[in-house]
Amino acid sequence: MNISKGPIRLFQRFSSTTTFTAKATPSKDHLHAQIPKDHLPKGYLLAGIHAGVKKTRPDQPNPPLDLAIVLSTSPHPTAAAACFTLNAFRAAPVLVSRDVLDKSNGRARAVVVNSGCANAVTGKKGIEDAWSMVRAGDKLLRAHGLPSLDGKEPTTATETLVMSTGVIGVNLPITAIVNAIHTQSDPLSPTYALASTPTAWDGAARAFMTTDTFPKLRARTFQINGSTYRMAGMDKGAGMIHPRMAGPESVPTSLHATLLGLVLTDAPVSPRSLQSALSYAVDRSFNSISVDGDMSTNDTIIALANGAGVTTERSSKVEEIDEGTDPDAYRVFRDELTSFAIDLAKLVVRDGEGATKFVEVSVENAASYTDAHCIASTISTSALVKTALYGEDANWGRILSSTGSATLNTPLDPSSVSVSFVPSSSTSSPSTNPSPLPVLINGEPAGVDEARASEVLGQDEFGIVVDLGGQGVGGKEGARYWTCDFSYEYVRINGDYRS
Repeated sequence: MNISKGPIRLFQRFSSTTTFTAKATPSKDHLHAQIPKDHLPKGYLLAGIHAGVKKTRPDQPNPPLDLAIVLSTSPHPTAAAACFTLNAFRAAPVLVSRDVLDKSNGRARAVVVNSGCANAVTGKKGIEDAWSMVRAGDKLLRAHGLPSLDGKEPTTATETLVMSTGVIGVNLPITAIVNAIHTQSDPLSPTYALASTPTAWDGAARAFMTTDTFPKLRARTFQINGSTYRMAGMDKGAGMIHPRMAGPESVPTSLHATLLGLVLTDAPVSPRSLQSALSYAVDRSFNSISVDGDMSTNDTIIALANGAGVTTERSSKVEEIDEGTDPDAYRVFRDELTSFAIDLAKLVVRDGEGATKFVEVSVENAASYTDAHCIASTISTSALVKTALYGEDANWGRILSSTGSATLNTPLDPSSVSVSFVPSSSTSSPSTNPSPLPVLINGEPAGVDEARASEVLGQDEFGIVVDLGGQGVGGKEGARYWTCDFSYEYVRINGDYRS
């Protein structure tokens, strides 16, 4: 059935019909803007180019960007960290990048990303193709005069990480990808695109995209011990989003989701502390979002820290921020990375396939962060909750049902649970009542003011707050999750994804 943004006739039992008007997905153009040059971290070259992974449609004036390349050109060592999906069917680039990080002891200078093909569930050929991308990236580093990790030529050391996204079960056009990487070896070539400009960053972000409607790119500056550093990053994702990622040392458990992200900073951070900070940040950002609760094979978030922001002589050894030697500086960096990761993660939810609502689910006064996070996740992935959000229906019973179905370490006390809808301060009009709308207070229905509920749920953004009342043990922990609604447009997009 074709679903369009117009009247829709749904055929029901006994041949009766009901007509609905599907809401148009709000424009997301305002979420994309090139970032200021002075916010871009030093010592990186980026490019987004066309390798031939994606098909060029007749209506496209230019071939789609489908290959992103990132090089760290800092004279100082570059630390690398990553969080990967725990999916039992982890894709070839996940396995290969984990291997690269393990062998390099957390050092890498290049990242190569393709979109249009996930290189997942592709057997031995998929692994071979991922390693071909690694070798091509390493060769590109040498072409730019960057020495190998071990200082030897030729070398067996690898320092390129790879990511892929797109259709599962299809092999990469690896020859085309490798050839495209090689086109970036000669700065005098007419096809050379590597640069450190805002346009180059924007192009790399566009090369990440699949069903995304805009390139997701953010940047900021921050200070540690009186020095100013820069952080910029990009991610992609609009569907099959409900991540749960962990560091390279983790073992696979249950299935997780499709999301790619890259964070680059010119701060000097040790590999072990970069990994520790990234794992902390991801748990509170990318592991706290859901578009549809569905999960695939390629989730990867990579962070590089190259120390190029340090104002010293090129030959001077840079002291890296480390949680063991300077815990205060490490905490500042960790918290900046966490806040930045939350900003990037929210962009994925805002661009959820067919989404018309952006909703923050907050669980308060829980016995533990784990219990709070579990309840927030259960609410955010409920199809019944998400369809009610689309219908702007204050059906708090569905929220309560999801809350009660979560598997917790500490039992709930139903008589202490309260639920409220909260209008967003950023999208409210001056006439909007900013106060929360309680619908359940200490386990008792509060009586829904339907006019007020329509006002709150009619916003593009709003919040749901579930207060557990201490969970019977005086708990004060909380967690946040970000989710969106389910719309007719989501069905249309995913009904013909491969075509």
